[in-house]
Amino acid sequence: MLRRLALASVVANVAIVVTGGAVRLTDSGLGCPTWPRCTDESYTATAAMGIHGVIEFGNRLLTFAVAAVAVAGVLAAWRHRGRLRWLSIAVFLGIPAQGVIGGITVLTDLNPWVVGLHFLASIAVIALAYAFWRATGPPPAAVFSPPPPLRLLGWVLAVASAAVLVVGTWVTGSGPHSGDHGAARNGLDPETISQVHADLVFLLIGLTLAAWLALRAMGLRVAARAAAVLLVVELGQGLIGFVQYFTDLPVLLVGAHMLGACLVWLATLAVVWALRPTAPPADPPASAAEAAVPDASERAEVQVAAG
Repeated sequence: MLRRLALASVVANVAIVVTGGAVRLTDSGLGCPTWPRCTDESYTATAAMGIHGVIEFGNRLLTFAVAAVAVAGVLAAWRHRGRLRWLSIAVFLGIPAQGVIGGITVLTDLNPWVVGLHFLASIAVIALAYAFWRATGPPPAAVFSPPPPLRLLGWVLAVASAAVLVVGTWVTGSGPHSGDHGAARNGLDPETISQVHADLVFLLIGLTLAAWLALRAMGLRVAARAAAVLLVVELGQGLIGFVQYFTDLPVLLVGAHMLGACLVWLATLAVVWALRPTAPPADPPASAAEAAVPDASERAEVQVAAG
């Protein structure tokens, strides 16, 4: 149950990014023109606010659903000491923090830099939720110590992926989808910043290809498979990005690109996780020890990595 709740938290936090994108792409960013209320007189949308009020207020309500999943995760993890408990709490605390940033976004009339921060805060919460989910898995079966250069390559991948996301928010802030017809833009030249974004994407794809080849050469099949998945997701995301750019940013493709950004981030985290050093618990229970016996291929992979 704990593992399912942790996975639900990952899914819910990705979903709130996509629905938040729908708010912006339908020009409903100021459907509720103030915060924490929807209007000065009401906490809920009114009929006079039309469809934009419904969309914006609906997204606010979804935040409570995401928070409920996080609370359930905290309750399920509370009997566990250490990392599981603290990760569940971190995920929960990230949600109201994200809500406050969303409120500031509204109060600043959709300032593009704050809108970008709103998205990046979601990316941070997704990282916490992913770590929480992976931490609920079975304990490692044996010592796994990948070579330091490969571990470093994993973290370089994470930095490059984060840089792509950050610059992607700058591209968004310079483009036409502001969330409201009267919202300001960040003043950056869309063509120039889009080229910078594309260059970073090419760098990320090159690093991922290098990681996949290196991991295959070392016989680290689990990590190599994670890198292969990341490469496929990046290529799909890159294709969507190019098509949307040359077709004047249709809203459906922009929404798909936002979902793709979350998937690239998750796939990047999977590579980093696959390259983390591990050690089995000192005194595992008998049932856990029996369930954690590695098969022959896993033992061979561990021996190659440790050697």
